[in-house]
Amino acid sequence: MNDAVNHDRRRVLGGLAVATAFSLLSPFARSAGVDYPFTLGVASGDPLPDGFVIWTRLAPVFNAVDGRGGLSRPVPVRWRVASDAAMTRIVRQGEVMATGTFAHSVHVEVGGLDPGRPYWYQFDGLGAQSPVGQARTTPPAHAMAAARLGFVSCSHWERGYFSAYRHLAAEQPDLVFFLGDYIYENSYAPDSGKIIRAHGSGDASTLSDYRNRYALYKTDPDLQALHAAAPSVATWDDHEVQNDYANRWSQDPKESVAQFLKQRAAAYQAFYEHMPLRASSLPKGPDMRIYRHLDYGALVRFHVLDGRQYRSEQPCILANGSHQGHIASNTCSDLRDPRRTMLGWQQEAWLDRGFAESTAQWNVIAQDLLVAPIFQRDLTNHKPGRWTDGWDGYMANRSRMLASIEHRRLKNPVFWGGDIHSFWTTDLHADANDMDSPVVATEFVGTSVTSDGPPFDAFTQILPLNPHVKFFDSRQRGYVSVEVDAQKMLTHFRVITDPRDPAAALSTLKSFAVEPGRAGAIEV
Repeated sequence: MNDAVNHDRRRVLGGLAVATAFSLLSPFARSAGVDYPFTLGVASGDPLPDGFVIWTRLAPVFNAVDGRGGLSRPVPVRWRVASDAAMTRIVRQGEVMATGTFAHSVHVEVGGLDPGRPYWYQFDGLGAQSPVGQARTTPPAHAMAAARLGFVSCSHWERGYFSAYRHLAAEQPDLVFFLGDYIYENSYAPDSGKIIRAHGSGDASTLSDYRNRYALYKTDPDLQALHAAAPSVATWDDHEVQNDYANRWSQDPKESVAQFLKQRAAAYQAFYEHMPLRASSLPKGPDMRIYRHLDYGALVRFHVLDGRQYRSEQPCILANGSHQGHIASNTCSDLRDPRRTMLGWQQEAWLDRGFAESTAQWNVIAQDLLVAPIFQRDLTNHKPGRWTDGWDGYMANRSRMLASIEHRRLKNPVFWGGDIHSFWTTDLHADANDMDSPVVATEFVGTSVTSDGPPFDAFTQILPLNPHVKFFDSRQRGYVSVEVDAQKMLTHFRVITDPRDPAAALSTLKSFAVEPGRAGAIEV
């Protein structure tokens, strides 16, 4: 089936799904003037061999000014899980109360299911039925079943449509990773020339702001389609809170730590309310545990990191006190200070233990950033240096992490990342300063779903200074698709034709293979 036919079929099916969902609103609810409550769709996540989380949020008025979605009282919500797409063979069901505490969101941790197979789920509430979503349990612990995976990052509503999500959903992945910047808290100025579709509000900083920003993004039909098609695993980068924030420090030197932690608490709560996360990630004020391990049978262990919440203060702070990322001179001692950490000491120790305990054939470190060191030049004054907001600003932590991989003899480590709005394939050397040292891991970074990429020509010019970079392209938007079995990991860089086009077509830019026992990617 060609791409055009596939596209038309998906649009028809998507339209049918929406029409069906709205037809399921009961006559009683319609006559009572109740709007359809499942405007934000459904999602599943963090799967295990015997279950997964299923999620929805009731929001009949998704953009209500107070961020409450048009509801105030608690609402009973029934849920059910079936072994068939028609929802006729119910295997688990129950009822929960959706309350205003978490914006009438529902997180059900379903257990007692069979491993390595699909299930379907649906919610009832306020006289209406939600769309049906498909989830999947992971294979049993000993199994080496092949997997189709995907990862995405950096979807700015104002910079275009989320066609990349629709195309990834069409690949029917077993598991999808959201690696940060799921929303953008900042908005472009009306006269910027950047706005393809407007947020309709300014920068988010309060709980109601963040709730409404997530709700807006979740009305996107392509994002809803992806969440309904496969379970997901989510971590964050900076824009879920504020650009370039680090731990308790805002990028704005005029914002006090106390002020910023209040904003961070609001942002973290909204993240929890809109993601299919387990109760182990319940926020406690400005603190929220999202780093975790997930196993896909014996094939892959996923080490999911949090690169924002625990990091040391931004390095090489500018003269005006700004914590914003910038190119700092190699002479800045902060860059290599062993007392500084990107992950925080507790997460570093947890990651080392995870490396020591893993017996998986592949080990994927899923996180938000480009890990490889990049020697680059400031785009304004052309001075050479390192980007402070990424791993180059926390070189000692990176060295400790790569040393742990070597020391623990971790099998087939592969890093995934986002943030930089461009595709990268790199070799990670044991010693980042010595390109003759052994290659200990492979890295793939995905481009953005919509956000603008860094200047292609400027970055291309610095590639000769970075021989460990095997591929780079910042000109196109898209996602990364991965096929993995015991013998090979195939990684495909997928690109859409135009983020301004809601019907954008898809193609494959590059594909790479990684073989067991041999770090480094091979173009195929």
